[in-house]
Amino acid sequence: MDTRLQQLEQWLATQGYHRYSLEPASADASFRRYFRIHHDGTSFIVMDAPPEKEDTAPFIRVAGLMMDAGLHVPRIMARDTEQGFLQLSDLGTQLYLPALNENSVEALYGDAMDALLQLQQQPIPGWLPDYDRERLMQEMQLFADWYLQRHLGLVLDTAQQQILQRAFAHLADVALEQPEVIVHRDYHSRNLLLSEPNPGVIDFQDAVRGPVTYDLVSLLRDCYIAWPRERVEQWVRDYLQRAQQAGIVESQVSAEQFLRWFDLMGIQRHLKASGIFARLNYRDAKPGYLADIPRTLGYVLPIMGDYAELIDFAGLLQSLDVPRRLEQITPRSVSA
Repeated sequence: MDTRLQQLEQWLATQGYHRYSLEPASADASFRRYFRIHHDGTSFIVMDAPPEKEDTAPFIRVAGLMMDAGLHVPRIMARDTEQGFLQLSDLGTQLYLPALNENSVEALYGDAMDALLQLQQQPIPGWLPDYDRERLMQEMQLFADWYLQRHLGLVLDTAQQQILQRAFAHLADVALEQPEVIVHRDYHSRNLLLSEPNPGVIDFQDAVRGPVTYDLVSLLRDCYIAWPRERVEQWVRDYLQRAQQAGIVESQVSAEQFLRWFDLMGIQRHLKASGIFARLNYRDAKPGYLADIPRTLGYVLPIMGDYAELIDFAGLLQSLDVPRRLEQITPRSVSA
């Protein structure tokens, strides 16, 4: 019996909703659930966030921050923070991911980068958590713990562990030397919706104060859809020019420097994501994300070879047979 669903329906009744249809609205990688409620010719979303596992307070605070920045995010219509229920406006069902193709990508990414520039110009509130060294290192450790050790069954010796930790420390250094902005943290094609105004932005509750390239990497080197490297780098150069015009990045930062930040930030993010995808399988019984690991680590392996500081790390992954193991996994299709 789904007692949480019963509690949600009881709460909806207290809000005056008695005759409606309810359907799942999205599959979240956390303990949150979202339902779409159809009532009297309109629809809205209800978030179910079990209080013992999820806190609605960050969502509420960051939603206000995103609105202040001019982003199109769900409006909070009603709340019960003790029970963990939020009633939200419905931004629609059209995710970016299935809509992205050669004909649409320039316009859709253009809108997404416009919104990102708006967010990055917003003053950073003091209450926003820092994307500090400890958090960056903990995220990369997920790759070691859940992908290398749990998924591949590898036991690293002391020398291999040292190579890994040196690489992690360098990637954290590069992240921390960048200009700081408000970071969404999951700004990608499954959290952007086709809407008016475009895009609709969701899943922002984990926002932090952090590196300027982080969300750009999430968008342009998406774990769920890949574009040619040359094209991505041109988008990055174009973004840098606009970020400098907006005062987000200082004018003396060269395109080469910004691309270095972007590349190495991407490695940090994709190591983290690969670890999370493995953890979702083993800890949370969500195996579908394993199929996203080849695309995700597929960004990491060729880029590491361009940076002398990561040559040992690249060699370690080669010696552990990671590239061949990735070839044994069938990537999830883009439209999945």
